[in-house]
Amino acid sequence: MSFLWAIIAGLIIGLLAKLVVPGRQPIPLWLTTILGIIGAVAGNALATAFGVRDTGGIDWIRHIFQIGVAALLIAFVTPLWARRRHA
Repeated sequence: MSFLWAIIAGLIIGLLAKLVVPGRQPIPLWLTTILGIIGAVAGNALATAFGVRDTGGIDWIRHIFQIGVAALLIAFVTPLWARRRHA
């Protein structure tokens, strides 16, 4: 079940990250999900490093880290994907 939850969380985080990145990101949904999963893992690591991974209530700071890392990944990968598709 944790694998399924990782995919669902990656999809949500990836889609939220695409909303944060300005412009259009013509990358497929599967790549958005993978980048969201990577962003979630890296965001958790950053939240742990800053000591804010587990807080009382909803872990907003951790989620901001996750979405931020995923947004950076999407911003980095989108031009590479577009160039690959047009080459």
